[in-house]
Amino acid sequence: MSAAQSKNGPLMAAEFREAPEVVRRQAETLASPLAELVALLGQKPPRVVVTCARGSSANAATFGKYLIERYLGIPVADAAPSIMSVYRKGLRLDGQLFLAISQSGRSEDLIESACRAKDSGALTVALVNDTRSPLASACDIILSMEAGQELSVAATKTFVASLAALLSLVAVWASDPELTAALHRLPDRLASAADLDWGEGVGALASAQSLATLGRGPTFAIAQEAALKLKEVCNIHAEAFSGAEFQHGPIALVSSGYPLLVLMPADASGAILAELVADLRRKSASVLVAENSSGKSGQLPILAFDHPDTDAVCLIQSLYALAIRLAQRRGVDIDQPRHLRKITRTR
Repeated sequence: MSAAQSKNGPLMAAEFREAPEVVRRQAETLASPLAELVALLGQKPPRVVVTCARGSSANAATFGKYLIERYLGIPVADAAPSIMSVYRKGLRLDGQLFLAISQSGRSEDLIESACRAKDSGALTVALVNDTRSPLASACDIILSMEAGQELSVAATKTFVASLAALLSLVAVWASDPELTAALHRLPDRLASAADLDWGEGVGALASAQSLATLGRGPTFAIAQEAALKLKEVCNIHAEAFSGAEFQHGPIALVSSGYPLLVLMPADASGAILAELVADLRRKSASVLVAENSSGKSGQLPILAFDHPDTDAVCLIQSLYALAIRLAQRRGVDIDQPRHLRKITRTR
């Protein structure tokens, strides 16, 4: 047992199962700052939202982009932190919303980007796990992930916490009762999703060197996070694509030796992605699909449908459980990914 492991096994295996309680705790903590933020946004509605993030947090920002654009009709752009931290150029963000997402809140490029955005007149928000971090101090509003200490190098519960916070922000901002109700049900559903058996995926991917993860709509960000985790803890070269983007070139990679992991959305984009899956199977591709359909080869079980956006969050819980089993099958220490540290500081 390595120093990074707990007495009961890998830290990652324990920490990702804390997500349901994190989401419950977060709902209470975020009520006040969200009310303050939405009031400010109502007084001066932004014409654009700019996100700034790295790693898993960047995947969360993709999820936030989908939510904000769909529910609120406000375009969302992801900032290139190097524009401000390396090239020393500011952005014209007067009156706009700047949302920085970071677990540690200690990456210099994100901190400097937030400071420059605030100086330009943006309303700056930090979605962070460490509310005493420099990034939190640099921003006008702090949204706490409430994930508690995360010791595993690979982020799990903080990613889920980021998605839950973004869902809460949009539910309040858009005054959407259905999304609000689904958020109340999310903790119990996360617990159930962690126990789903994706064992077929372990066998199918145990010897894979490269693969693609596909999503659409709310599951594109989940596909991005899945690819990152398969890299980090399983040492598999995984690339994430929108199901639409995959057809604009990357589909040429498809072969029986290039597995595809498809994370099916539960909204209108699901039917479109299902058409692609059928086409891929006709091309003799090795396809694993997380979907609510029994009796199909290569199917990974999911929970019964509830709400498309919270259903997407449940998929990553099942993926984390798969990644842990797959890493163990491949002989990888999931708590000590090679070349990685818990806090990554970039400029």
